[in-house]
Amino acid sequence: MRNWRRRALPALLASVGVAGGLLVGVTGSAAQPDGSTVHTDAGVVRGAAGERATVFRGIPYAAPPVGELRWQPPRPPAPWAGVRDATVSGPVCAQKPGEIPAGSTNEDCLYLEVTRPSTRAAEPKPVVVWVHGGGFYMGAGSNYDAQRMAARGDVVVVTLNYRLGVFGFFGHPDLAGSGTFGLADQQAAFAWVRRNIAAFGGDPDNVTVAGQSAGGVSNCAHLTSPSAAGLFDKAVLQSGSCELSWPANTEFRGQPADAIYEPLAALQAQGRRTATDLGCADVDCLRALPVDKLMGVHQKFIQPAYGTPMLPVDPADAVRAGLVHRVPVLSGNTRDEGTQATSRYDNFQYAMSQQTFDAVMATTFGKDEAAVRAEYPRQAYGSAALAWAAITTDRKWACTQFATSRRLARHVPVHQYEFADPQPPALSPLPPTMPMGAQHASELWSLFDLGGMPAAFTPEQRRLSEQMIDYWTGFAATGDPARAPGPRWLTFSPDAEVPYVQGLAPGRDGVGPVDLAERHKCGFWATLGR
Repeated sequence: MRNWRRRALPALLASVGVAGGLLVGVTGSAAQPDGSTVHTDAGVVRGAAGERATVFRGIPYAAPPVGELRWQPPRPPAPWAGVRDATVSGPVCAQKPGEIPAGSTNEDCLYLEVTRPSTRAAEPKPVVVWVHGGGFYMGAGSNYDAQRMAARGDVVVVTLNYRLGVFGFFGHPDLAGSGTFGLADQQAAFAWVRRNIAAFGGDPDNVTVAGQSAGGVSNCAHLTSPSAAGLFDKAVLQSGSCELSWPANTEFRGQPADAIYEPLAALQAQGRRTATDLGCADVDCLRALPVDKLMGVHQKFIQPAYGTPMLPVDPADAVRAGLVHRVPVLSGNTRDEGTQATSRYDNFQYAMSQQTFDAVMATTFGKDEAAVRAEYPRQAYGSAALAWAAITTDRKWACTQFATSRRLARHVPVHQYEFADPQPPALSPLPPTMPMGAQHASELWSLFDLGGMPAAFTPEQRRLSEQMIDYWTGFAATGDPARAPGPRWLTFSPDAEVPYVQGLAPGRDGVGPVDLAERHKCGFWATLGR
């Protein structure tokens, strides 16, 4: 895949169905002394100026995907007259209760937020575009308060919503764009940033797309997507890679073995069966169904499809073949990714029991069970739940992320990390059912305030957070986090006996090199071919 050139951006976007129709005007400059009023290509917005940052909320980057636009590529937003209030977040995309406590039944949800530091400068600032996680079925960009990152890192941060679940990743033989509507939304938002971010003080020629979990998986897909050419300059993949896959029973009993991306034919076959179950013989009938009717199948469609114009081949295969955009990458995982799912494994409420552990070990690993038990002896971990969490952390998360980094590093600069705070701020108000450690998503507190709440840091954790913001925004500015002050972060070398990985933990010696492959037994998993 050839590298892109910025000078070719208008032509590239014009050729991309998801973005070409969105080129509708020229951005202007801020009109208010405090910069809270900005001209976008669809109209004027007024945000809220604060002491640390000015935040613009609820800006539409595409038309509401409702009615006939359900399961269509994103279209341009309707221009507006006057000044649009941008002090309230837009609606979140349809989802069941979870990360959004009340859930949502709203399809009119393609909004983004822009956070910029209150300090003004003559030079445009680097831009970070955040793609939220949530398994492709929950979450919202507005849950991530980026004022700390913007102010400390002197960057402009954009957070966005995109269609989720059945609304974003449904497939059907008669539906063009099957399985990629959510990714198309993200690319439309990236195109909006290229066109508009200069008016907010950002540099449209220095854009980093970043994301965690489903957001990291999305950005890895964009690294291989022809239609993403020219839309970003760097990418951050947090706990989500192109090679993310898992054996049976990983996060719940009965879960089939699978990988994060799905072949288009399989998705369309599932969509046809679902349409029949919903009493529909065609797409028009499906588009006429009310949201609550579709919510019953919402989480059946949470894997992006390949074999599509957006993802012609499986992104994992594209990375192996070097078919990636030539941009720097920052990638990594948390040390204890698997504790989150394992803590509610039994009946989706309780930590895995010894009885459950014994049952799923046999059904999951079959002839390899003895080898896995020998590599992860239960007594070495203190409980069956912690042993299973270590197995799933290593097999599903750490080693797949490491493998993607190793392959990417043959073509682009890569910096790899592992977040290893043993007691990060909690992600749930409920008491934990087992020791959680650096669970999946626990690094997010170090970069954002989440759900409207400031992080409850110890002094050492606050210093770690500041260091991580310096690293992330240093990478956004230059493509090299080593440009930031603090312990040096060396480039990942795919051919080194021990490729450099930066450990990130609080305390005097918490930031420095770790042997990730040894720590997570990646050599063992490679011998099993899993």
